[in-house]
Amino acid sequence: MTLTVWVDDWQMQCCGESFSPGDVVSWTLVEVDPEDYADTVGDERAAGIDFREEHHGEEEGQAPTSLEVVSIAEVHCHYDVPPGATEKVNYPVPGTTVLVPVEKADGWAKIRPGVRFAGYLVTARRATA
Repeated sequence: MTLTVWVDDWQMQCCGESFSPGDVVSWTLVEVDPEDYADTVGDERAAGIDFREEHHGEEEGQAPTSLEVVSIAEVHCHYDVPPGATEKVNYPVPGTTVLVPVEKADGWAKIRPGVRFAGYLVTARRATA
């Protein structure tokens, strides 16, 4: 059985370790609310996200899970200030997602016109001892 894990760009850039398909990683997994990712990846893909990876101590006491990475996709989308917003804060614009399959995740992505790198969708399976 495979799982889909969201990995934030900033977490990888800060102190994440690069990984590739076939690697076994040890991640703290946190259950997600698919709605938190709907604008970034679309409703259908968001519904398929099982967990997000967390390594900044937010989930203290939770044991890491060993996973074998099956595939990695960079997620890019357009960000803008929503119409009618009172604050000048950029949010993901629904329907602008660009997925790019990659062979390595290191927190950095090639710049793509009109969109910004947001994170990774990682397909993985629980590693057996």
